[in-house]
Parts: sequence; structure tokens; C-alpha cells
Amino acid sequence: MRAQLIDAARDLFVTEGYAATSTPMIVTAAGVTRGALYHHFADKTDLFRAVCIREAEAVGQAIEAATQDVPEAVQAIKLGAVAYFDAMSVPGRSRLLLLDLPAVLGHAAAADPDLADGQAQLRDGLAQAFPQAAPGELDAMTDILSAAFDRTALAIAQGGDKDSYITAMLTLLERSIAG
Repeated sequence: MRAQLIDAARDLFVTEGYAATSTPMIVTAAGVTRGALYHHFADKTDLFRAVCIREAEAVGQAIEAATQDVPEAVQAIKLGAVAYFDAMSVPGRSRLLLLDLPAVLGHAAAADPDLADGQAQLRDGLAQAFPQAAPGELDAMTDILSAAFDRTALAIAQGGDKDSYITAMLTLLERSIAG
């Protein structure tokens, strides 16, 4: 029943937007009672958070699958970038994670471990690629690169040429990491 609610809510949040989606709409789409919704979630925001966690986990799993057996850090970062863009190309995912999540849950939600797995993976890759970097420098590189990844994912979601954006990002990564 929890999964039904998350599935129905995801569909509605993507098609209608968070603000326009009501809990009665969600329970109707899920085919459950309002009591069932409140048994599993405190409120609509809690359900939205669960939707975003599931989406973020899917992105993290895609990155992990693409990079787990790659010993060379730069190659792992590049493969992880491609996996990120592929995972973020799932219809509605960029909107949910990059636009709606900070609007609904606040920018502090990005630090939530359940929602920040991709950023942690990126930081780990950068730490391997730049072993001499100080922790504060790694944090800054992670934030800057993450922002570039997110902007690229949004551009692709809004109809930008995926191949061109991925090629450009990989070129920037290679040139910046190579020094």
C-alpha cells in the first residue's frame, strides 16, 4: 500500500505539480483510503519526501552500477556523470529532484543523507581524483560540479540535446581534472 501511494503521488506530482496535488487526489489515484495514507505518511509533505527519496535512490543506484568496477577515478567520474544524466532523464525526475524538492522541502533537504547519495558519490570520486585536495576544497569542488550536473540535467529535461550536453560535460570534466 505504501508503494501504491508513492507511485500515485509521484505521477500526480509530476503531472499536476506539488501544490495542485491534493491528498484526496492521491488516495483516489492509489485506490486506497485517506486513513491508509495517514497510516504510512504524516502528511503530503512526508509523502513527497518519500517520493524524492525513492527517486534519489534510483539515481544513486544507477551511478553505483556504472562505477562500481572502475578502478580509475577520472573514468569513474565520467561514467558516473553519464549514468547520472541517463537516470535523470526519466520523465519527471529532474523536476522532482531539482526544482520541486528544494521548493517544498527547502535547500537544507539536499544535505539529508537519504537524498544526497549522488553528491556523496561525486565527492568520493573527486577525493580519489584529487588526493592532495583539502576537505574544504573537495566540498567546494563537489558543490560546483554538482550544480553543473544539475543544470545540465535540467537543460536535457527541458528539451536540450542530451548527447551535446553530455559531450560538453565530459569534455569539461576531462579538461578540468587533467589540469
